[in-house]
Amino acid sequence: MHAIVLAGGYATRLWPITRNRPKMLLPIGERTVIGTIFDALERDERIDDVYVSTNEKFAPDFEAYLEESEFEKPELSVEETTAEDEKFGVVGALAQLVDREGLTDDTLVVAGDNLISFEVADFLDAFEANDAPTLASYDVGSYDRASSYGLVELDDDDRVIDFQEKPDDPKSTLVSIACYGFPGETLPKLEAYLADDNNPDEPGWFVQWLQNREPVYGFTFDEAWFDIGTPESYLDAVAWYLDGGTYVHPDADVDGATLGENVQVLAGATVDDATVESSIVFPEATIVGGELRRSIVDENTQVEGLNLSGAVIGAHTELNGGGT
Repeated sequence: MHAIVLAGGYATRLWPITRNRPKMLLPIGERTVIGTIFDALERDERIDDVYVSTNEKFAPDFEAYLEESEFEKPELSVEETTAEDEKFGVVGALAQLVDREGLTDDTLVVAGDNLISFEVADFLDAFEANDAPTLASYDVGSYDRASSYGLVELDDDDRVIDFQEKPDDPKSTLVSIACYGFPGETLPKLEAYLADDNNPDEPGWFVQWLQNREPVYGFTFDEAWFDIGTPESYLDAVAWYLDGGTYVHPDADVDGATLGENVQVLAGATVDDATVESSIVFPEATIVGGELRRSIVDENTQVEGLNLSGAVIGAHTELNGGGT
């Protein structure tokens, strides 16, 4: 079985922290967002190869990451784009990858910015049992949130009986989370879908088109799920992963500081005589005095004597409270 990990986005909603790094490589404790997915794919013997679908701009970042990692399966498959307005859309990129790599077997497709808590092996078990296209679905518990995703309606046999991509007026809160199993015979239908001038941007549009033509099934889970697309969702994902604890890298320097819940201090960072709560301090950043709450401070940034809440501070920035 193949696996495709989607990692081609430019994450503009997370700028400035993703202006020059892919959001899939954002740290989650001692790991990365995409690393949690690679871990699961490495463990499952049914997955023979893992294609990381990314763009030309961030390909060097993923190359460096994979070279330093212990993962054996992932390999890059690069689309020829360097900016958001050049993107082919997710479905377009998928179709190109399938053609470029000559994929013909059953294929798992998962978004590289998903932090999922269910076992990928359980999803693959359901996919194999269904012997048909299968999607992972999750109850987001909010009609407002549901309108941002593909809305799923299942029958008693977990067959998808209705799928609506980003509806204006959602009737339920069960959504598709960009984790799909496609049988090998489904892959050529990506080209057929695109040839009819259908929307190339989101895989949900392809699923909606497919569901009207053949059986599609859902795999519903109740554990946590985070679509890391904004600073708030990134902080929420870290909080879930740390579960009220802290992660301080061995090469970080924390002296005279008060670290509350869900604090992540990364390699080379310094936190001196400050109070930090529910925040992320990136490598080589320095926090001296003051308070930092539910904020993100990017690398090589210095913040001194300030009380900040809900802040997102870009790299190589100096902020000084002047002693006030």
